[in-house]
Amino acid sequence: MRPHSFSLVPVLLACLVFAGGCGNSDDDSGGGGSSGGGGSGYGSKKDDGKSKDKATASSGGSQLKLTADPGGALKFDKTSLTSKPGKTTIVLDNPSSVPHAIEVEGKGVEEEGETVQKGGVSKVTVDLKPGEYEYYCPVDGHKQAGMEGTLKVG
Repeated sequence: MRPHSFSLVPVLLACLVFAGGCGNSDDDSGGGGSSGGGGSGYGSKKDDGKSKDKATASSGGSQLKLTADPGGALKFDKTSLTSKPGKTTIVLDNPSSVPHAIEVEGKGVEEEGETVQKGGVSKVTVDLKPGEYEYYCPVDGHKQAGMEGTLKVG
């Protein structure tokens, strides 16, 4: 019986090596975001559906969500956002057939997300200081048509 027990050792080791290769990877090199966003949702607050005019974010890499009008009107679903100072990502979902993007401007900040088509997501990440900022769609004529809002940071 002894000769058989030694033949099992290589098989068991092979199984352990194979099983060790499966599962969750701790490699941080493949993710974390891009220049347009990178938010993991840490500190984000889901819209409860009751407030159509305000969204509030918490500190520490907060994320604010906006949606373009699905019918094609040049407006956002919220005209006012509130955030605490620090790094904030605004995420704009575009369910409309009209292209849209998101831009934040004020207090020395001017950052623009990518223009996206229907089904796309435009993101912009900014480091905010206390005060008031403007957010809007930078696509030609959209801001002038009313696709804008106020971001209050305090």
